Amino acid sequence: MADKASRLSSDDPVGHFDNEPSDNFDAKPVGGAISGPSSKSTGSSALSALFLDFMVASGALLFGDFTLKSGRKSPYFINTGEYKTGAQLARLGDFYGKLIQNSVRSPESAGDVDEKLDDEAKALVNGRIRAKYDLLYGPAYKGIPLATVAASRLAADGLDLYVSYNRKERKDHGEGDLIMGYKPKDGDRIAIIEDVTTAGTSIRETAALLEDLGIGAKIAALYISVDRMERGSGGGSAIAQLREELGVEVYAIATAQNIIEYLDAQAARANQAAQASGASGSGIPGAAGYAAAMRKYLDEYGAIG
Repeated sequence: MADKASRLSSDDPVGHFDNEPSDNFDAKPVGGAISGPSSKSTGSSALSALFLDFMVASGALLFGDFTLKSGRKSPYFINTGEYKTGAQLARLGDFYGKLIQNSVRSPESAGDVDEKLDDEAKALVNGRIRAKYDLLYGPAYKGIPLATVAASRLAADGLDLYVSYNRKERKDHGEGDLIMGYKPKDGDRIAIIEDVTTAGTSIRETAALLEDLGIGAKIAALYISVDRMERGSGGGSAIAQLREELGVEVYAIATAQNIIEYLDAQAARANQAAQASGASGSGIPGAAGYAAAMRKYLDEYGAIG
């Protein structure tokens, strides 16, 4: 698919592309009690797998024993602070850019990360994105580079959106503004770019900041790298709560269920390699154990369907 230019049919109101459709990923329930992801699936299983490969290679997806800010003990941890080279950040922008593009396309025609759109398809996809958002917003601190690389990637395909981000505290010198870059205005529609969300803290803080500054802009969407599929303060998904409270749609490149399936595949390949050669296979050491730990974690903390 990466070598083919995708074309969009302007007669199709839901955004069907007449290139070969990719396999749409549908997360399966985990442990019988967990619902599918509350974030919208906008990519193929291949897109998710490529992204997880990229995260592991970059050191941004780790497996082991971690204590989260919530106090929960997690068998995996996502740290976007580990993206530290120009090449990694450019590739990260590719994934976020494709996530945003796929969010205005039909699920069966979602493209993979290296898909090339022809000029007609770019114009139609860009028009649909611009009809939904005026700017990308990166909450301090990790969201700042994410919004920047996503905007840069979209600009490479001809869509030049504004970029905004916030300071953690107001400066007492210079302009002293809390929001840097583009200053949102009343009526602007904002897409927030984040790494992960567990309780939705950053998006609520952004909404509160806009209100405090008297800016009547609307947060329309949240784009994240991974949906942890955890429950919020009630029994339901934390992401579903965001949708209900703030009217925000959430889109994720990958989900916790994707990670479990990725680990299962890693373990299977390692077993096959070991049987064929008599030596231990390559990949993620202990993948089967980490997959089991993640299933147990979601049984305890995952959103109830």
